[in-house]
Amino acid sequence: MLYRKIFKQIEEFYNNESSKALMITGARQVGKSFIIEEFCESHFQSFIKLDFIENPSHKELFSDAKSDEDIILRLSALFGDRMIPGETIIFFDEVQECKSLITQIKYLVQEGSYKYILSGSLLGTVLKDIASLPVGYLDIRQMYPLDFEEFAVANGVGDKVIDSLRRSFERKTAVDTFIHERMLALFELYLIVGGMPAAVSTYLETKNLRRVADEQKAIINLYKQDISKYDENDKLYLNDIFDLIPSELNSKNKRFILKNLNEHARFDKLYSSFLWLKNAGVALPANVVDEPKIPLLLSRSQNLFKLFSNDVGLLMAQYGSEIQLSILRHETTVNFGAIYENAAAQELLAHGFPIYYYNSKKLGELDFVIEQNAKVLPIEIKSGKDYYRHNAINNVLASDEYGIAEGYVFCNGNVEVKEKLTYYPIYMLMFVIKKELPDEMIFESDFSDLNERV
Repeated sequence: MLYRKIFKQIEEFYNNESSKALMITGARQVGKSFIIEEFCESHFQSFIKLDFIENPSHKELFSDAKSDEDIILRLSALFGDRMIPGETIIFFDEVQECKSLITQIKYLVQEGSYKYILSGSLLGTVLKDIASLPVGYLDIRQMYPLDFEEFAVANGVGDKVIDSLRRSFERKTAVDTFIHERMLALFELYLIVGGMPAAVSTYLETKNLRRVADEQKAIINLYKQDISKYDENDKLYLNDIFDLIPSELNSKNKRFILKNLNEHARFDKLYSSFLWLKNAGVALPANVVDEPKIPLLLSRSQNLFKLFSNDVGLLMAQYGSEIQLSILRHETTVNFGAIYENAAAQELLAHGFPIYYYNSKKLGELDFVIEQNAKVLPIEIKSGKDYYRHNAINNVLASDEYGIAEGYVFCNGNVEVKEKLTYYPIYMLMFVIKKELPDEMIFESDFSDLNERV
């Protein structure tokens, strides 16, 4: 079984939440069903699964149900003595095919005899059509392809190595040369294989990158089938946008240019197509911000963006086998900037960061800007040997207007600190983690002193 961080999140949810259901969303083929089944089988005496794609007839259980009693009676008729009150978890898979269940889950949770977990793909494209989400009864978590740390664990990197690298990241000290070189080689492999579980498992089992590429192409074809199935009106634009992601990222500024899609294309006409790809988890838009100030959301521009693939391995498969061979040969004539940036984008998003970039005619362009510890953190991604050249981040850090304390450059070099800049090996993106709020934020307030002024 591949190590997935979300497994622990699911465990913690059911340890702490007795009155909610959990729904895992994410793009197709990121491993949702597999990880949920592993959890259910290892944590409950009885486990029941309903898959609405494999068994469309299961939708009839919810189609005209008048109450939770009706649904539970029907489930009991179907699964008999496997329905053990207090000991059973019921897994509803591919719930995008049964929208009514998402609203009815509230009543099942309220009834309280069983635990419930849901998963589905393309949920971002269908949830908007649901009039009443069961707020307070359903938590939603997003699942992504394997991030680099998960990929490292899958390839035999142990806790001691990862802990040692984390200490180097936190203390800003250089990594042992041997370990550094091996981790760079592993990151290069990650660029080719990516984080889709089927591709990772195929590599681990066969070590055959041709077989990996076949898995990746199959996933890409599946995404295109989804586009045709779920968006009949705009599927032509969706397919064209999806196919353009590799070439647009390889352009000089990597920004998605609508004219490359259609000479007369207008963003307001195509907005729904870009939104569909985002909500389906197939593409990751990074919007430009007008200023590197918090909150970044307030200065986000909606119609200027870069469009990344949801998985760097799929992006490589779209580029073709030649670029994969170029990485393995360490060829320096190929521009790997777009590939490194795509890996960074999916890593940051998987760690909870909305992805933005900054562009200014005066100061230049920053690859990414994120919010960390209530401050803006500028990030540059460098794939080549000239990673000391970065005018934009120098200019932003020197600006008194923004008062940014530090910036990161992720590159192929070792850890190094130069004034406000820290150079980190590219694989250390795995340690850029969004800080969680504490469980309790108690603020004692006493305004009784106002009475003394009257």
